[in-house]
Amino acid sequence: MKRVLIAPAPMKEIEPVYGPLLRSAGFELVFPKKNAQLTEDELLDQLSGCVASLAGSEPYTPRVIAACAAKGLKVISRAGVGYDGINLAAATEHGVVATIAVGSNHNAVAEHAFMLMLALVKNLIPQHNLTVAGKWPRKANQSLRGKTLGIAGVGRIGKRVAQIAKAFDLRPIGYDPYPDRAFFAKENLPLVSLEELLRESDILTLHMPLTPESRNFIRTETIAKMKPTAYLLNTARGGIVDEPALAEALQTKRLAGAAIDVFEEEPVSATNPLFACANAAFTAHTAGVDMKSRDDMALFAAQAIVKLLGGEWPEEWVLNAEVRTKFA
Repeated sequence: MKRVLIAPAPMKEIEPVYGPLLRSAGFELVFPKKNAQLTEDELLDQLSGCVASLAGSEPYTPRVIAACAAKGLKVISRAGVGYDGINLAAATEHGVVATIAVGSNHNAVAEHAFMLMLALVKNLIPQHNLTVAGKWPRKANQSLRGKTLGIAGVGRIGKRVAQIAKAFDLRPIGYDPYPDRAFFAKENLPLVSLEELLRESDILTLHMPLTPESRNFIRTETIAKMKPTAYLLNTARGGIVDEPALAEALQTKRLAGAAIDVFEEEPVSATNPLFACANAAFTAHTAGVDMKSRDDMALFAAQAIVKLLGGEWPEEWVLNAEVRTKFA
């Protein structure tokens, strides 16, 4: 029987969501040997002999892909939409298809972004801490309405954020180097330059993939162009933000505040300089994983495996379409 590694340990808890689909297609499910993210060596060991990985954020390095492809690996199917953990060049070279669960979690991330936005602007954490300490901090907070919301990266998530923004009477503006102009026109969303985005945003929310071009998108130079009263949100990828630069900006009040869900290194160390900033809020890379999106991501990833190994080509989910001529 062909084996599929269910690489993210938490996926074992929701096996009834995707397991029946894989088993009915003739696959044996293999679960990790530990309840934590697999290291490169552990992934190499446990993926060996599997035809597919229902993948999380494990390191699918050239070493892992080359060795496992030689032993039958055909598909790396991400239960999510980020793919910076997969070396696409190596996957293509060795005939391995990489997929993402397009359409599974954009609503979850957008909702989380607004949760963080409200927590910052409404001063939630200081209010909570003072109230439970027996204080009664009845001070006026800021409003969302009327503020300019800058959206950096207007893909599926950024689009949903732009739509929700209108319900809060925010003024959304968008920056994207490869814009869907039809969407901008339909939603009457201003398409602005990077300079305008940084200069005009009262709240700047990041929704771009991590690429060589987007790494350290937020750094000392870009922060200098933002309003000192601005707030920053990052629910995208940690490497998009230069964390020491952001920490310095928060501590010196160069920015009013930040809310961060993703970090350069995860799990994040307690010594991260951002944690010393009182004007910040944090979550543990949970923006894209509410209960519905978690189930959808797992199910979509399983469907991609079944389709690909059953002779179908789910084009919308495939990251490296050029591998098709090698895939058999």
